[in-house]
Amino acid sequence: KIENKTGVECPKCQKGEIMKVRNLILPTALIMALAGAVMAADTYEFDLSHSGIGFSVKHLVITNVKGSFTDFSGTIVYDSADITRSSVNVIIKAASINTAIEASDNHLRAADFFDVEKFPEITFQSTKIEKTPDGLVAFGKFTMHGVTKEISIPFTLAGPIVGPGGSQRLGIEASLLIDRFDYGLTWSKLTEAGGLMVGKDVKIELNIEAVQKK
Repeated sequence: KIENKTGVECPKCQKGEIMKVRNLILPTALIMALAGAVMAADTYEFDLSHSGIGFSVKHLVITNVKGSFTDFSGTIVYDSADITRSSVNVIIKAASINTAIEASDNHLRAADFFDVEKFPEITFQSTKIEKTPDGLVAFGKFTMHGVTKEISIPFTLAGPIVGPGGSQRLGIEASLLIDRFDYGLTWSKLTEAGGLMVGKDVKIELNIEAVQKK
């Protein structure tokens, strides 16, 4: 009940005060909602000492040659309340490719393949995370050899758990198959039987342990 200076109730004044209260409550509620969303999302960084990014590709059609990348980094924004609001960003240094064969690694770094001087990084930036009947899938932009394509990466998530020192940790396992020709990595020679010396399809495997950033 609000009165004007004459002591008579003033409906307009009362309405004005109600509007002021509403104008205060709505922004406050919005700020609290946003704060809750921020608090639900935690940032995790790849623990390189407990993570690996490997690949395998057919050689001479008869066997799989395996290798890895030894220099990479990544960040996961994990929303424990809603996994679909999470995200991941990965950067791999192409020059860190390692097949344990020096001659092969030098060839892979050269212009026939990765051309690391011109294209030093391989990256993945998620655009959305979805739950499917088969599990979790990260959709996003994958860039390699200067070519960017939209891909999907099925993955499994373990944790978070409390690790050494009280740090929260996540475990991620994922694998995908790409056609290297789609990214301009088209160097190829044929075997006597007519097959490719180096296969087109490359299987990439990620085993990641990530620690919560403080």
